[in-house]
Amino acid sequence: MHELSIAISIVEMAQEEAESRGGVQVQAVHLRLGLLSGVVKEALLSSYEMACHATPLEGSQLFIEEVPIEVFCPKCEGPRSVSSIQWLCCPECGTPTPAVLHGKELEVVALEIDAMEPRTLETEE
Repeated sequence: MHELSIAISIVEMAQEEAESRGGVQVQAVHLRLGLLSGVVKEALLSSYEMACHATPLEGSQLFIEEVPIEVFCPKCEGPRSVSSIQWLCCPECGTPTPAVLHGKELEVVALEIDAMEPRTLETEE
C-alpha cells in the first residue's frame, strides 16, 4: 500500500511548514488528487490517520479534491473531459489522444492552521 508512504510524506511536509511558521497547529491539509495519479482516495484517507498518529498533526483532517481527467483532442483542437480512465479518447469526435492535461495531480494546495495556539514539541531526555 504505497498510500501510507505518500501520507507520511504529506505529514512530514506539513510538519516542516508548521515548524517554519513558529510551531503553528495544522488543523487540515488540502490535497488535489487526479484520477490517473495511481492513488486510491479511501486508502490515502485511512493512511493519513495512521501517519498522523503521535505527531503534531494528530487530529488534523485531510481534505481531498478529486481532479477529473482532461485531455487535449488534436482533431477538435481543444481540451475535453474524459469519463473513463481506460478510454482516453475525445468524447466529441472519438479521436484517441495521449495528451493528458489534468488528472495526474497529487499536490498539497493548502494547510489550515491555528495561528493562535502554537504547539511545542516536548522531547524526552
